[in-house]
Amino acid sequence: MSGGVDSSVAALLLLRQGFEVVGISMHLWDHDRDGAGDREGRCCTAEDLSTARRAADVVGIPHFVFDLTSRFEQAVVRPFVASYLAGETPIPCLACNTDVKFESLLEKARALGCEAVATGHYVRLERAPGGGAPRLRKARDLAKDQSYYLYGLDASQLEAALFPLGELTKDEVRRLARDAGLPNWDKPDSQEICFVPAADGPSGFIRREGSALGFDLPAFPASRPGPVTDGSGLPVGRHEGTFAFTVGQRRGLGIATGEPLYVVDVLPDEARVVVGPREALETREVVLREVRLAAEAPPSGQLQVRARIRSRHPDVPARLLLDERGGPREATARLLFDEPVRAAAPGQAAVFYDAAEHDLLVGGGLISRPR
Repeated sequence: MSGGVDSSVAALLLLRQGFEVVGISMHLWDHDRDGAGDREGRCCTAEDLSTARRAADVVGIPHFVFDLTSRFEQAVVRPFVASYLAGETPIPCLACNTDVKFESLLEKARALGCEAVATGHYVRLERAPGGGAPRLRKARDLAKDQSYYLYGLDASQLEAALFPLGELTKDEVRRLARDAGLPNWDKPDSQEICFVPAADGPSGFIRREGSALGFDLPAFPASRPGPVTDGSGLPVGRHEGTFAFTVGQRRGLGIATGEPLYVVDVLPDEARVVVGPREALETREVVLREVRLAAEAPPSGQLQVRARIRSRHPDVPARLLLDERGGPREATARLLFDEPVRAAAPGQAAVFYDAAEHDLLVGGGLISRPR
């Protein structure tokens, strides 16, 4: 229970369905690590934990808070910083779901005697025909669908998962919460990275917290000033560190030109940011790493899919070519798109759905480098 309306209604629905329900909140991050008192995260705050407890009281279930700060720092925050310093744009929610909520939290839940972990994600869980492995489908409310962030869950994690909101719309969830008298029924959705204060943004967070997290920032080329160049290498500006930029970015470049320019590439080893026109962002192929599939790889090593390269990007037809099958952290692949896609940023996830059943999640992987 994060303190938001979705997880609170998930608990309410499960209780009404006859489950014995325990509310668990996670203390993940100290937003005032330096004691200055001038930073506040977007969720997982002390106020959120208090709201979660009040919601649990209204629902009528016990509530516990588990300290998972150490695990969260190791599995989510440190890789987040390292990814930016490597010239990528990470998605910390992926690791939070797989390594924290459905691994560490599941262990805590089982210690309490619980058989499953339920969350307020908007996604539908089902079993394949004939009693096969569990699999995910997009939520009925496509505007709120969160299947993109859950492709990394394996079969054992899905066996212990429940997603009560998958068939509901956001308006229906808020109405249920209001009618039940939940204190957070009209609480706004959290849209950004929970542990990054709005005043900082990712680059400010890295500058502020990097040393405390064990990163010697001056030793990383990504933290050094350098040139902003066009595609031919001609300097057109300067920057104070490549980790402040992401592929597809338009604002904050500090360059005055007669045409809009976008970040086309981030090259931390050269301390260089490459910019270009909008069409320079287009590509028909992306290379993936850490590919995970919901089922066994097809015999041919190829699969027709509908792929999405950002959480709010439309699904588009593509061909998935599996280059190598190793463990879930080693498998690599390529996605060949029928039409060009724009701003495939390294570190982001490419998630694929069935070519025939467009709401059926097939798998996903992290973008290595667009070709």
